[in-house]
Amino acid sequence: MAIARAYLSYYYIMNKTELTNLLKGVKSGTTDIETALKRLKHLPFEDMVYAHIDHHRHLRHGMPEVIYCEGKTVEQITGIAQRMLESGSDILATRASEAVSEALKKLDNRAVFNAAARTIVVQHEEKALTEGVIAILTAGTSDIPVGEEAAVTATALGSTVQTVYDVGVAGIHRLFSKQNILDAARVVIVVAGMDGALPSVVGGLVDKPVVAVPTSVGYGAGFQGIAPLLTMLNSCAAGVAVMNIDNGFGAGVLAHRINLLGEKSPGKLK
Repeated sequence: MAIARAYLSYYYIMNKTELTNLLKGVKSGTTDIETALKRLKHLPFEDMVYAHIDHHRHLRHGMPEVIYCEGKTVEQITGIAQRMLESGSDILATRASEAVSEALKKLDNRAVFNAAARTIVVQHEEKALTEGVIAILTAGTSDIPVGEEAAVTATALGSTVQTVYDVGVAGIHRLFSKQNILDAARVVIVVAGMDGALPSVVGGLVDKPVVAVPTSVGYGAGFQGIAPLLTMLNSCAAGVAVMNIDNGFGAGVLAHRINLLGEKSPGKLK
């Protein structure tokens, strides 16, 4: 423990020295701003004993660290959220409970809880959303929680989202009636349990990336999402990427990053 504390002490002193020298270099003109930003991408985190908060993740990833709530106590979650808010970071908490929602609402009354998605969002200011649209489809109504997690995630990151729910292969005409939405989207997220066939169908109808998300919805032979996962991995449609079971968050992040590529003019975002 003493060695670990000594290392951490050295780490922060080293970073403070490096940061001071970096700022002096920018001030004197010997270091340009682009070089300074590249070096800042790999600087501080905050040690809270039970968590190491990566305050500079936004510089590296374009998004702040996200709080995964399952397995954490309410006190741990609020502690992390408080430090992130104080550092100026937005909050996205996933797999959150009502109790966590109530605690974060007391911490910051801007907290918005989506009960279906089990997400909490706190934003310091409203984002300008993308011109490009992410369409999110679910095969059934029971798949909506995972679809909502993807929708909240992508929206919180700054993407425009349109949702279409309950258009599975058991009534494929419902999907065909939404072809205009598929045509207008830049990226399509398709969420399905049971047989997991919908992403393959959508993949055969569009010329854009399809992000498939298997859900644990279904009877025993679905093996809690393994059956649709295998179906999606074996899709005969090209251009279909597959996420982990019930991972709406991961789908939202991936779709948002793809969506941003379409917003770029040479070298910069619009």
